[in-house]
Amino acid sequence: MVEVENMVSSPEPSSPISKIVMVASIAAGIQFGWALQLSLLTPYVQQLGVPHKWAAVVWLCGPISGLLVQPIVGYYSDRSTSRFGRRRPFIAAGAGLVAVAVFMIGYAADIGVKAGDSWEKSTKPRAVAVFVVGFWILDVANNMLQGPCRALLADISGSDMKKMRTANALFSFFMAVGNVLGYAAGSLKGLHKIFPFTTTKACDIYCANLKSCFFISICLLLVLTVLALTAVKEKPYDKNAMGTGAARGAMFGEIFRSFQQLKKPMWILLLVTCLNWVAWFGFLLFDTDWMGKEVYGGVVGKGRLYEMGVRAGSLGLMLNAFVLGAMSLAIVYFSRGVNGPKRIWGVANFFLAICLLMTIVVTKMAENYRHANPAVGGAEPSPPPAGVKAGALLIFASLGIPQAVTFSIPFAMASIFCSNSGAGQGLSLGVLNIAIVVPQMFVSVLSGPLDASFGGGNLPAFVLGAVAAVISGILALIVLPSPPPDHATPTVVPAGFH
Repeated sequence: MVEVENMVSSPEPSSPISKIVMVASIAAGIQFGWALQLSLLTPYVQQLGVPHKWAAVVWLCGPISGLLVQPIVGYYSDRSTSRFGRRRPFIAAGAGLVAVAVFMIGYAADIGVKAGDSWEKSTKPRAVAVFVVGFWILDVANNMLQGPCRALLADISGSDMKKMRTANALFSFFMAVGNVLGYAAGSLKGLHKIFPFTTTKACDIYCANLKSCFFISICLLLVLTVLALTAVKEKPYDKNAMGTGAARGAMFGEIFRSFQQLKKPMWILLLVTCLNWVAWFGFLLFDTDWMGKEVYGGVVGKGRLYEMGVRAGSLGLMLNAFVLGAMSLAIVYFSRGVNGPKRIWGVANFFLAICLLMTIVVTKMAENYRHANPAVGGAEPSPPPAGVKAGALLIFASLGIPQAVTFSIPFAMASIFCSNSGAGQGLSLGVLNIAIVVPQMFVSVLSGPLDASFGGGNLPAFVLGAVAAVISGILALIVLPSPPPDHATPTVVPAGFH
């Protein structure tokens, strides 16, 4: 992408697989918190008084922070001359910010009441404000963690393309481990008993469980981060190797020039990734909400059905994480060969589209059951039958297959493409992240009004995702170039900003 003189060095040998595993394990701590966000925070923000059609807008802070933070962090981590290394200071700072953000989110209701919110009213504007600020910080912190972690994996993989793909597969595997832990914690309704101080007048049992989950999340992330950063050492970057002129150019100018100099394979990769995330993000936003409303027929804040559906959704996400973990390890074998990565990505996108369309079938089955068995005397409807629940959980579990591909193949291909062009891993993965967060912004803005225009359900966003997945699959199979064979060795280091 951007060529800088005097920054090319001879390829460094790859690190032992044990160190790659240590760095990849940080993903478990990151994803534990992210799993809690996906399964519990959309229902939580609605409990704070944000209507469903605006709940997605709250999630805009994640894509916007990702749009800005990952390229900036990637740029500075590529060029950092800290004696602690290029990536490690950003990873440590990100872990610290996660702890601050999680505290703010968990205690948003308590802080809101202290600041003047009435705990009896359904809308708590001060609590929402604290939540949104904490959510912004959390997403900034997650982006400070993920980009440098993946770049560090590419750095310590050296110029070994096979080890690069293995490192990304391990990162995806540990994301699955974090998902399993996070969704399992989110599905437990008595976790607050371990931390009795979490239940307050402003914070009910659901809120207290959320706090308890986040406390566990902080501990896991900090332990894994400390272990990895202690075990893996980085060689301090040589200030004299950075040169002058273009190397000292303005940051945003460098990022803009990196886009100008992207090669055709990387542009196609960005397009396929963008459509892939249009497909994914609607479901990731509203999966547990879909279980609570469409499948269980519950209403936010009324009765027990919605909360039962959300817990069942967390169980489904845990099953999803088990499949994701197994598939993450299998990808290393399925993607062998020159055309393996693009083929598995294309097929996975078609499978994703089928799963998203099957949500319509399960929803109609649940609705038909409620019509055939109406509630009597104003009582709450009964939960859906076992067949409907099983169908919904099967969709959650099956989605772990394409999700493992999404969390691995694009990053591995980006690392290989940018390595062959001599680009810095940090900035290159930051550019790939833009192709992830832009569709998230699109879906966050569009999904609420789109769902509202069709009666307030979640299915329109899922159908939009299915269409995007089909287009992404076609492009992956027909247009996306194949990465070079495993034996191809680049002439420059994959780490660094050359």
